[in-house]
Amino acid sequence: MDHFHEQGGILHAENVPLTAIAEEVGTPVYVYSAATFRRHARVFREALAAAGPRVHIAYAIKANPNIAVLRLLADEGYGADVVSAGEMARALAAGIPAAHIVFSGVGKTRDELGRALDAGIGQFNLELEEEGVVLAALAAERGIVAPAVLRVNPDVDAGTHAKISTGRKENKFGVPIDQAPGMFDRLAGLEGLDLRGVAIHIGSQLADLAPLEAAYARVGELVGELRGAGHAITHVDLGGGLGVPYRPDDVLPSPADYGAMVARATAGWDVTLMFEPGRVIAGNAGVLLTSVIWVKPGVTHPYVIVDAAMNDLARPALYDAFHDFVAVKPSGARMTANIAGPVCESGDTFAMGRTIDAVASGDLAVFRTAGAYGATMASTYNSRALVPEVLVDGDRFAVVADRVSAETLIAAERVPEWLKR
Repeated sequence: MDHFHEQGGILHAENVPLTAIAEEVGTPVYVYSAATFRRHARVFREALAAAGPRVHIAYAIKANPNIAVLRLLADEGYGADVVSAGEMARALAAGIPAAHIVFSGVGKTRDELGRALDAGIGQFNLELEEEGVVLAALAAERGIVAPAVLRVNPDVDAGTHAKISTGRKENKFGVPIDQAPGMFDRLAGLEGLDLRGVAIHIGSQLADLAPLEAAYARVGELVGELRGAGHAITHVDLGGGLGVPYRPDDVLPSPADYGAMVARATAGWDVTLMFEPGRVIAGNAGVLLTSVIWVKPGVTHPYVIVDAAMNDLARPALYDAFHDFVAVKPSGARMTANIAGPVCESGDTFAMGRTIDAVASGDLAVFRTAGAYGATMASTYNSRALVPEVLVDGDRFAVVADRVSAETLIAAERVPEWLKR
């Protein structure tokens, strides 16, 4: 459920007509619903109550790192899963306690590890043995102990798009699960390291719980093996990846379904269970509001050329991802068209031969389910302005990220002396 709905013939975000946002802020612009973020955060947390009282939820900042969004989720008691020092800085700036931050990611630099130690974050998810050795040494130099878990790769196919699959043996993430016991033995004895458990994450936009349950079963066996070897296992990070409906007819597992599966799969583990939801919290909480520039005749179907482009919403170009396209003031008429942006790439296409609300030059429309992996992946390709972001809360709204103009970008560049004239 989201809070984008039609009132009086106009699509609203909560109680704000999108026409008002377009008039004040311009397009393209991301629009987020605070009520949707809050609802999704609460539903996910409530679903995990079935798994027991020892649950830690760390929102995956990469899905949507806007500071206002992070503040909303901090107020809901969420921690943060970060994959860079920049994301850690955002989490801290939003008021998320350092102890509630988990540092994931396959390429943490030594500088980032040191900065995270100095900040006092709650957990490091180790991706390789050398990283653990380096982290232990950095912590020992500071006279502290770094809390960490070892991320394992269970070689389970999540059944999702190849570019967002992370749990197969050929993926770059984690260590092979059969090598984990020996690696755990070697790392657990290092001064400066509190290796307290394991982590797993097999992919994103998962539409089936069976691969997750299979992966969790392998993790459960590993926990038993590690305990049998004398290790104290107190934390298991089960990752994230639960999918959201992008198409109107999509049917996906609910958070309640997921919570029931987790409770079943982890019964008897006696650990703190950790989760890193991202898309399931943010996806349906945002739309990309855009204006129709032209409706250009085509050989088979007309092209609806909008002012949003692949640099604003990259998912369709990257993954052939589907985003529902609806008019802000639908007339009831329909048309079959291709939807494309103004960037000078054939890949700047959002849909081909899709039946949509009939639109004309000057009309407003939205790409739905754009709250996750939208603005966070935006670029300034073709020297286009960086897309702004707006947060709606009830009948009020605010710009929470400015439109960064080409002039601002140019001002940050330098011409060397030898080229000046």
